[in-house]
Amino acid sequence: MSVFDEIRSACRQVTREARFVEIDHEALEALSRRLVSLGSQRASADPAQYRLADDESTLSFVLCLDAINFGSGWFPELQKRNGLSGYLSLAGALRDHFEAGRAFKASDLRAMTAGDCARILEQTDPTPAVWELMHLFARSWNDLGGLLEDECDGSFMALVESADRQAAHLVESLVRMPLYQDCMSYRGQRVPLYKRAQITCADLALAFEGVGPGCFEDLNQLTLFADNLVPHVLRMEGVLIYEPGLLARIDAGELIEPGSEEEIEIRAVGLHAVEIMSASMQERGEVLLPYQIDQRLWEYGQSPSIKARPRHRTRCSFY
Repeated sequence: MSVFDEIRSACRQVTREARFVEIDHEALEALSRRLVSLGSQRASADPAQYRLADDESTLSFVLCLDAINFGSGWFPELQKRNGLSGYLSLAGALRDHFEAGRAFKASDLRAMTAGDCARILEQTDPTPAVWELMHLFARSWNDLGGLLEDECDGSFMALVESADRQAAHLVESLVRMPLYQDCMSYRGQRVPLYKRAQITCADLALAFEGVGPGCFEDLNQLTLFADNLVPHVLRMEGVLIYEPGLLARIDAGELIEPGSEEEIEIRAVGLHAVEIMSASMQERGEVLLPYQIDQRLWEYGQSPSIKARPRHRTRCSFY
């Protein structure tokens, strides 16, 4: 069983047992029929998906950005660029840093501090909560720098090449780092989701247009990148139905505990819903893979109408 098979199997089982989140199959089918054209003509807003000046800096940027591609539970307190989300603000600040000729080396990452993170990511007056996030970002970059120096002679390229064009292998390498270990226990069952490790493969494929460091022979096996935005889009579209008490807590801005049944169900049932959606499309001859559905729903989730309603917030290093 591949890592992707394990993710799918676990999320299917969570969906069967879920008490807080369920799928409305009629709404799912309706959305699947609309999704083929939804966002298909829109260029991605994500800076991770575009090349920089050369291969090494592009690799460094994608791997470093996805190493800190989390923090949505802290984002309400984050200093953001005008009109941009928390993620796009951080991604834009980091890309500007790289495009100014300051791409990170492994040794830079290993020495990174929370203060460095705050400066680079434009957090000039961090709240205590944002300082907590900056410390986590520094830790994640420290871990990546250590992995590169200890096992890859400091080379970003060597890390990707060690996967031998297998996204599953790169995922397995990345999730050895503590802050990538996006795997929870749900009623005694192991539930891996590995959002950040998976999205790294997709971002590399997009940035390099599927060649060189962006060539993964099993890219079509990627699942939904389970976070708090895409399940929110599915809820807003009527595909996911939340238990009323959970919905009230989300609407009130209450933090949802990481690893709680509610939090796992939101992500796992959302992932399984996208699996069903992709299968339904393929039966109609409309091929849209789960990770491609994720991209379209994520772009759709940038709209003001979607953002007007609170989504669930959890403070963890996974999304």
